[in-house]
Amino acid sequence: MPKAATPQPAAAKKSKYFYAVGKRKSSIASVRLYKGTGEITINNKPIGEYLTVKTLIGTAKTPLTLTGSTQKFDISARINGGGVSSQAEALRHGISKALVEADPLNKPTLRKAGLLTRDSRTKERKKYGLKRARKGPQFSKR
Repeated sequence: MPKAATPQPAAAKKSKYFYAVGKRKSSIASVRLYKGTGEITINNKPIGEYLTVKTLIGTAKTPLTLTGSTQKFDISARINGGGVSSQAEALRHGISKALVEADPLNKPTLRKAGLLTRDSRTKERKKYGLKRARKGPQFSKR
């Protein structure tokens, strides 16, 4: 019995795209930018359904608003790892890099806003003898 084909988003059916990978903490976002009308799809869901917090949607759309290309591109992204906030920031990083691929004139604007630099802060590892990375056990005098 043949498997049913999974529905592809509208952006995935188009051919030419600009590709970039954005990262933040342990989140990785693979971003594809297509010429289009401003539709953003994350893991085959619309952005409003995937990112439920309005501020995170604004965070993800920051590079588009800075370059004035909110209605010029359709975005298809695959995100995995991390939490919702770091996923939104990974998406922002990926969109920024893809916009530079699409038009190198966007680079100075995005660089000045600090959107092309990968935020390399990650969780610090736990050390032996401690409860977390830096929290020690409670001191008892007696």
